[in-house]
Amino acid sequence: MPEQFDQGESAAQFLLAHTPMRPTIALVLGSGLGSFADELTDAVRIHYSQIPFFPRSTAIGHPGQMVVGKSGQIPVIAMQGRVHLYEGYSVKEVAFPMRVFGRMGIRSAILTNAAGGINLEYQQGALVVISDHINLQGHNPLLGPNDDRFGPRFPDMTEAYCKSYRKIAQTAASALGKKLYEGVYAALMGPSYETPAEIRYLRVIGADLVGMSTVPEVIAARHMGIKVLAISCVTNMAAGILDQILSHEEVLATTERVKGDFIALLRAVLPEITASQDH
Repeated sequence: MPEQFDQGESAAQFLLAHTPMRPTIALVLGSGLGSFADELTDAVRIHYSQIPFFPRSTAIGHPGQMVVGKSGQIPVIAMQGRVHLYEGYSVKEVAFPMRVFGRMGIRSAILTNAAGGINLEYQQGALVVISDHINLQGHNPLLGPNDDRFGPRFPDMTEAYCKSYRKIAQTAASALGKKLYEGVYAALMGPSYETPAEIRYLRVIGADLVGMSTVPEVIAARHMGIKVLAISCVTNMAAGILDQILSHEEVLATTERVKGDFIALLRAVLPEITASQDH
């Protein structure tokens, strides 16, 4: 873990040297959701391969670059694409970008993902703010010796997803005239989609959504005291709910369809989260 602190510091200094901006909010833009970063102004774009020690994204729909720019007047840093355990990365590598953000002085993180809908109230294209998660990936980024410079040995996860940020998101959605659901996200390893039996099991244990990302990043963020808002786009109903097969093409088609609503929500949320940081 001391090594990861030094590597995170090195990557953070590299990014800070490439822009005069000093954002305090980071965004992680999941499958097909990276278009928000295309709209940032005064932007600097840095491919992950250029950043020291940074893992490279190989998943379809993940451009794999860091974008530092402004949304309105608010400086942000955005990951266009993330890395996943199913790509063969270790859980520490998956969480490494959060370590970098922590060393950059980031105080708030907005994570997004494409997810399968388990809750029957959801429909394809629904946006869901995550209220809690169930970690079924069999991994935790805090395994091994703890580096107290990041955070405590046993971090509290009672409020992994910031309650006040969730309220900000709901208020913003209402003002936009959009329905924003709230639910529990189950994280599995992937890359195969879940079986219908696994989906029935997940429903029984309290999951509303299922995906293959987000949870390692959230654990690392909370370890460092970074507050988290996470929003899922329900790109398909999970296995066995509809009588059809699942495909990644469907995921990307759905995110393309809802990206306008999604970008509008992020734009509305950012000023309120920025203002809350000053309290």
